[in-house]
Amino acid sequence: MVISHYCKSPCTYIELTAEISKQLTEMTSISSNNQSTNFTLQESVNVWRSRGGRQSCRTSAAFAFKSSFFGKKPLLLSVNKTRPGRALGPTGYSRLNPITASSRCHTFDVIIIGAGIIGLTIARQLLVGSDLSVAVVDKAVPCSGATGAGQGYIWMVHRTPGSEIWDLALRSNKLWKMLADSLRDQGLDPLQVIGWKQTGSLLIGRTPEELVMLKERVKQLCEAGLRAEYLSSSDLLQAEPELMVGEDSRAAFLPYDSQLDAMLAVAYIEKGNRHFASKGRYAEFYHDPVTCLLRSNSTGEVEAVQTSKNTLYSKKAIVVAAGCWSGSLMHDLLRETEIVLDIPVKPRKGHLLVLENFNSLKLNHASMEAGYVGHHDLTLHPGQVDHGQILSISMTATTDAIGNLVLGSSRQFAGFNTEVEQTIIDRIWKRAAEFYPKLRDLCLADFISNRKVRIGLRPYMPDGKPVIGPVPGLSKVFLATGHEGLGLSLIVHNFGPLFQALGTAELVADMVLTNPLKVDSAPFAVQDQSERSQHLSIPLVRSNLYCFSLPAMGFFLRY
Repeated sequence: MVISHYCKSPCTYIELTAEISKQLTEMTSISSNNQSTNFTLQESVNVWRSRGGRQSCRTSAAFAFKSSFFGKKPLLLSVNKTRPGRALGPTGYSRLNPITASSRCHTFDVIIIGAGIIGLTIARQLLVGSDLSVAVVDKAVPCSGATGAGQGYIWMVHRTPGSEIWDLALRSNKLWKMLADSLRDQGLDPLQVIGWKQTGSLLIGRTPEELVMLKERVKQLCEAGLRAEYLSSSDLLQAEPELMVGEDSRAAFLPYDSQLDAMLAVAYIEKGNRHFASKGRYAEFYHDPVTCLLRSNSTGEVEAVQTSKNTLYSKKAIVVAAGCWSGSLMHDLLRETEIVLDIPVKPRKGHLLVLENFNSLKLNHASMEAGYVGHHDLTLHPGQVDHGQILSISMTATTDAIGNLVLGSSRQFAGFNTEVEQTIIDRIWKRAAEFYPKLRDLCLADFISNRKVRIGLRPYMPDGKPVIGPVPGLSKVFLATGHEGLGLSLIVHNFGPLFQALGTAELVADMVLTNPLKVDSAPFAVQDQSERSQHLSIPLVRSNLYCFSLPAMGFFLRY
């Protein structure tokens, strides 16, 4: 909806918009043949004024909707009369969720959209490293998206030295270890505080091609200064006695690779952020979905974030860290501007199986099959096309901070579907049993009472590189998304976002503060990513912001 207007203050405009929406709902009725009445915005304004509306506002408009929700054709507004008990949308919000008259205005230096591990660590970096005020806004609560569905690996074993993401991965790994060390210096146990465990990592190969890759990987990692070992079959069996080890089995082993617990890590970071609330520098707006971004009529800059309950003005920066919904948000924001920007980030669904208090299998290290590395580009195992969806399943196994067995993992393009699929869980169990024979003698159905399934939507980018940096033409807007792949196989279930969080946070904070960058940002620059989308092996499916992430984004107010 394109609106030209004049009003005394932003809040006056919000009141106007809310009142118009209210009057539209009151005036519109449905006939028995389900035909609805169309109103122009000017007619609605006139009615509003005739009922005593504020006279200081002068508004004219072309009342046409253009958004991913309604499609490309401009539509006249058609509002059905609200009935008691009206069915809500899939996210629990009504299909038309206007700005309410109770909306409140707040001003911060930086607004961060998304309370996953990326958004919260960016907030932490800005709070600790500057005197800026920060607000974090999310449609739900922290860890409710991809972050909370992760396996927790902080690994370097499947990184490639010299690749475009190597420096960022190495920096992030170092920062996590520094955080763990700082907790010890404070007399705290990193295991208790953030679930930190130095498990070591095993990347297990069985085929001649995998063994060649592993040997070369170990050589590269050693040359890059990391401690890495190439384990023979006998060494591998000694390191992991429960593992099925054949004559041709080998592994790359990094003894200092670690893992942590997402929920604990987020709770720790959030607690630290809240310390700054008493100083007036931090605020959280949870269960408050973003509905649109507001642009200045004079400068064209994005200056505020509109949520379902608040208007949050930004003096310095707005950071979009909304995971796999970030691309669609930017697409709709820029729809009627001259800025061309295509961020082909899309959701890739994954399952993890968690068996609580599982004592039938003892693991000394976290492990992953080497074939997992090649599945970023959807390399298929035979027979793994399920209901027309490309599906890959590879073995990953670890024990978490409280002794639960965590098995994975699946990769699947299924849109924004987050339903548990039992057939995939069964395949994960079967694949794990091929590596750990003790599982073959156990029936998964017997553990129904102490099992959980984690479902996550990974923010997938076709080339495996995240998008981090300022949006060209919108100097105050920054993107930080697409942390699923990271080159080889760093994904959400192995904590792509979690692993990269501290490095990304440092990079974004330095950009906002115009500090010297510690990592080359060029590989992650925000630009037209259309060339990236050419590498997609299936058509790009753009998300519907209303249905999946930003429930009220049936339209945008652009002025």
